[in-house]
Amino acid sequence: MKTIEKKIWPKYFEAILEGSKNFEVRLADFEVHKGDTLMLREYNPETKQYTGREIKKEVTYIAKIDKLEKFWTKEEIEKFGIQVIGIK
Repeated sequence: MKTIEKKIWPKYFEAILEGSKNFEVRLADFEVHKGDTLMLREYNPETKQYTGREIKKEVTYIAKIDKLEKFWTKEEIEKFGIQVIGIK
């Protein structure tokens, strides 16, 4: 198991910290496995600086989607976009 460090914007960091956000949406440009740890470091995009706050979360599930057109047409994706829905 490994630790993967990523930036996260303040409003998303806060939602994870308070417990209302139990998912993370990321470009699949890195390898991640169930059991790995995500170290999310709060980053302010306006100041372009880290705030110093960080949180560690265990990876419990990964859904990689490489061809969205399997589920919807390209036109539907462009018209409506994609949403990720957290559940508990």
